[in-house]
Amino acid sequence: LPLWRFSATCKLRPSGHFLPWASCQMLSIKGINTAVGQEQQAGLKGKQVLEDLEMHPARSETEALLCEQPETGNQYLEDTLLRSYLKTHLPPKVLEEVHQDLERFGNRLHTMIQPLSWECELNPPVFRQYDAWGQRVDHIYTCSAWRRMKEISAEEGLIAEAYERRYSNWSRLYQAVKLYLFSSSSGGFSCPLAMTDGAAKVIESLGIPGSLRSAFDHLTSRDPQKFWTSGQWMTERRGGSDVANGTETVARKQPDGSYRLYGFKWFTSAADSDMTLTLARIADAEGQCTPGSRGLSLFFLRVRDEEGKLNSIQVQRLKDKLGTRQMATAELWLQGARAELISAEGRGVATISNMLNVTRIHNVICAVASMRRMISLSRDYARKRVAFGKLLKDHPLHMQTIARMEVQVRGAFLLLMEIVRLLGLAETNLASEQEQLLLRLLVPVAKLYTGKQASAVGVEAMESFGGQGYMEDTGLPVILRDALVLSIWEGTTNILSLDVLRSLVKSQGQVMAAFLSSVQKKLELASGTEELSPAVQRTREAVGRLQQFMAGAGTEQALTMELAARDFSYSLARIYTGRATTGITQPWNGLGALLMEHAARPDASSTDVCAALRWCNQELCPVAVESASGSYGAGAALQDSALVFGNS
Repeated sequence: LPLWRFSATCKLRPSGHFLPWASCQMLSIKGINTAVGQEQQAGLKGKQVLEDLEMHPARSETEALLCEQPETGNQYLEDTLLRSYLKTHLPPKVLEEVHQDLERFGNRLHTMIQPLSWECELNPPVFRQYDAWGQRVDHIYTCSAWRRMKEISAEEGLIAEAYERRYSNWSRLYQAVKLYLFSSSSGGFSCPLAMTDGAAKVIESLGIPGSLRSAFDHLTSRDPQKFWTSGQWMTERRGGSDVANGTETVARKQPDGSYRLYGFKWFTSAADSDMTLTLARIADAEGQCTPGSRGLSLFFLRVRDEEGKLNSIQVQRLKDKLGTRQMATAELWLQGARAELISAEGRGVATISNMLNVTRIHNVICAVASMRRMISLSRDYARKRVAFGKLLKDHPLHMQTIARMEVQVRGAFLLLMEIVRLLGLAETNLASEQEQLLLRLLVPVAKLYTGKQASAVGVEAMESFGGQGYMEDTGLPVILRDALVLSIWEGTTNILSLDVLRSLVKSQGQVMAAFLSSVQKKLELASGTEELSPAVQRTREAVGRLQQFMAGAGTEQALTMELAARDFSYSLARIYTGRATTGITQPWNGLGALLMEHAARPDASSTDVCAALRWCNQELCPVAVESASGSYGAGAALQDSALVFGNS
């Protein structure tokens, strides 16, 4: 008859498990669960068992030891890197207003929103295809906590903030900071927010035409009753990222100028959204469609009509996913869904480029937030958990492991802040040509790199809790599961690595010139700090080797550059942001310009300098090393195939 001892209010899962690190005393007697203080409801026998168990202090001490609950407080106030970054970069008046709001928001996250997050995990969406009388209803039921997350998103202006531009070019950065704080407590609601932001960005980039004004106002509203979320229905059965060849949905023009869409959407996240943007091929008078990306156009459609009925859409099923279970992801049949063409005909892929930029940045936000959450919990656990006669924080090897993870998240955070800073400048027409080029390059680099980072840090952080990290009712596995999708959403690592190469080709090398110029400026700033001089030297050497690789690669075949794409992208990330040897899944390493720039501030702390110096321990330019070993030639490609398929 186990007596579980915790320290605050406790709630049961439907399966009988507890909330993460639940905080009340709970007694289980022959299948009866009851909270202490209400034991009269369990009868006299239950009370007697409880009293008997509490007479064994040795057992009580052991049980208390097993439940050392890691806790976090106000996430904003506890994040010294975030606060130091804002203090350094924001204008004083903006900082004063933003600080007050973020402190308030941090308290709201801690006291109100975090519990809602767990409710979303415990109560995933349920699909009901038919009612009791056999009528098809295709209704997706979401829990009250999920619906409350939508209201909170409106109240906090998590989308509106970026488009109101109260703080000019700093508005986008401010929005990103709020999303960063919200993400790990959002119960998966960060995903529909990403797509909502992307849809708003597309509509704004089109000049907010009159037919889309109402939709834009709903997407950017602060009124919970008016706020809409948007889907992003791009994935079909034949392909994910390969929309040019994988999109089969057909659009047929109607006499009134609208369109009817017919097709099957294989993967639609947040299927309970109010609207969506989707790609389709316009059929001509003979019913023929143009193949490839030239045949794709972008459409806007409402998911339901004013009466709440689906817009000629049938829900096939909900996806059974490894993570992000809080959110309804569905397969949908479009059976004449009424839609509006919003791009130029055949220009759908080009029109969604703005959306992809925004949603990829949201992916980076989620990755950095996930890492910060895990490390914060690991740090607090180290202060409480006793092993081998002393606290975990007094074991040097344990602290080294957490310190290495801390360097990871610091580099990732600064890279995130850099791309949202650049986006804010671009949106307010304040970005130079070099800054616009840099944004084009860094968004895919940041997305692919932090997506990998989040998974690796999540696995290492889980290990820091020992066996407790593997227990579902701690909530830790949820964080890891939800992080694993971040290297897949919005383009896998390889897809984005190839996108990085495309940016070089299309700009005729201008994006690399902008990259190298920016790195050089940051190194010049850091060179004035004597403590950072070894790191500056190593980074300059890495930049030199990167330039040598590019000079040689210019004469190579396309196959060589494709094979080098991933390592090349990693090199850009490490040089610009950096990574030290971590022992986490892969030997990612390096030191980057952003960490040095932050450490070169007049009021930089010793921690800032230490984090920067730790980046310089290992290789910063893996593409040069692999190139020298012959990893990218035609022969290497044949060897790769032989290794994978066992060919002789």
